[in-house]
Amino acid sequence: MADYENFVRGLLPRLLRYATMLTGEREQAADLVQDVLVKLYRHWSRISGTEHPDRYVLRMVTNGYLSWRRRRSIRVITTGDPPDKARADDFASDHASREDMWQRLARLPKRQRAVVVLRYYEQLADPEIADLLGCAQSTVRAHAHKALATLRNGLTIEQMAEIKENS
Repeated sequence: MADYENFVRGLLPRLLRYATMLTGEREQAADLVQDVLVKLYRHWSRISGTEHPDRYVLRMVTNGYLSWRRRRSIRVITTGDPPDKARADDFASDHASREDMWQRLARLPKRQRAVVVLRYYEQLADPEIADLLGCAQSTVRAHAHKALATLRNGLTIEQMAEIKENS
């Protein structure tokens, strides 16, 4: 199982970052990734033989997130600064725009949010996103267009990239 451990060790930061961007909550993201890693371990012999096991695992995280959103009955939007995010005073200046971004992403429909995170935070192309979400490329483009129109009401892609760099 050394190959499993090496694979997970290399992919874990990306999975946690991706899940955090999807859920908007670090604790929920960690739970989601943990569930995925348990499933991955059980099916490692099959998944490790695929052409792109990392994409397969991203798809597992995406599916887990979409299932979680379907089951979630109360929508929670965090306000304020979670304790583990607090750093130095210079962080405070970036906090407002980062918090605004989290809130805007949280308001997007789940598929639009997944497309935005996959495209702008994971840097995936439309064909890869379509494969991960199990939809057509035109659907990915439509979700991206609608999501960006919603986000554009006060937040630019450049600001999104800046928030990513500072987090």
